[in-house]
Amino acid sequence: MPSLPLIDLTSDPFALFAAWMSDAEASEPNDPNAMAVATSTPDGRPSVRMLLLKGADERGFVFYTNVESRKGGDLLANPHVALLFHWKSLRRQIRIEGPVTQVSDEEADAYFASRSPMSRLGAIASDQSRPLDERSTFEERLQAAEEKYGNGPIPRPNNWTGFRVAPDAIEFWQDRPFRLHDRALWTRDGSEWNVTRLYP
Repeated sequence: MPSLPLIDLTSDPFALFAAWMSDAEASEPNDPNAMAVATSTPDGRPSVRMLLLKGADERGFVFYTNVESRKGGDLLANPHVALLFHWKSLRRQIRIEGPVTQVSDEEADAYFASRSPMSRLGAIASDQSRPLDERSTFEERLQAAEEKYGNGPIPRPNNWTGFRVAPDAIEFWQDRPFRLHDRALWTRDGSEWNVTRLYP
């Protein structure tokens, strides 16, 4: 892969994120919006998992989950996260850190309604992250939900919503030959962004 130009330090970080995401959507074979989401308990025990980004604008980066899951419990107790996007085909990474807030009920309802019916039923049937005695128990609950709602509307469960990460730091990482990588860090100071290039 040819060496790419250095990261433009005059870029708006949200515009640069959108450009890199667009490149990923054109090159990544599966889930270009996949990201690692790291949370922590109040006493500092970290946990990380892969999720899908479901919204991004100047307000922040949105994902959805069951608030009674492990990550949901972490977020309610310690509302700070770190996100990591890694696009292997592009040899790029973006790291994002910041506090989270829940999205509005209207936003959560709209996104939930856009999901496939089976995904919505799964959210109702699943006690996410909790022990499951055997797979058939979950499948029975899924079938019961399917029978209950039939072809009618499938309501969003109260314990299922979205979180928006309002970034206070965004780092862009671009591979370069011999591990002489290009890194640039944007940090928020009130409504302003400060940017600096970092050593590889």
